[in-house]
Amino acid sequence: MRKRIAIFASGSGSNAQKIMEHFKYSDSSEVALVLSNNPEAFVLQRADNFEIPTHVFDRHDFYESDEVVNLLKRLDIDLVVLAGFLWLVPDNLLKAFPNKIINIHPALLPKFGGKGMYGDKVHKAVLAAGEEEHGITIHFVNENFDEGEVIYQAKFRVEPGDTLEVIKFNGQQLEHLHYPKVIENLLKKYN
Repeated sequence: MRKRIAIFASGSGSNAQKIMEHFKYSDSSEVALVLSNNPEAFVLQRADNFEIPTHVFDRHDFYESDEVVNLLKRLDIDLVVLAGFLWLVPDNLLKAFPNKIINIHPALLPKFGGKGMYGDKVHKAVLAAGEEEHGITIHFVNENFDEGEVIYQAKFRVEPGDTLEVIKFNGQQLEHLHYPKVIENLLKKYN
């Protein structure tokens, strides 16, 4: 039986798109569901283009009920993948999927992580700090933002004169290249 992935995303979903593309013809794994806390998120259209079911939830459903957890269990989800999802994962979801929830962060954690550090805010902080290298971190999710065990990191050099757009592009290239492969390798370890 194929391993089943659920992707959580809040926005455009470019990482989700790469994951859906990667597993579209896989014999071993599939993206079974895309979930969002934002009914206007473009990721929902991306999922629809791949004929992958979607589910939109609100703060109450996520934090004050088991609706989302029960849905994931009903669908026999093996791995929960956060791809640009901006809410802290609640305890009931962490307990239901121990060491089976992963996230990607656009920096080399533990630097430039934590509450409020996402997207351009991270890249601007890297530039302001004069960092010579930047990159991505794929990590397990725990009860705190960006503090779970690191699974994989990839980096690139920040050249003098690099702009926000340049480092953002370089980071996204690494995200799109590595995230689907790391997911695939993790799923091979699950029985």
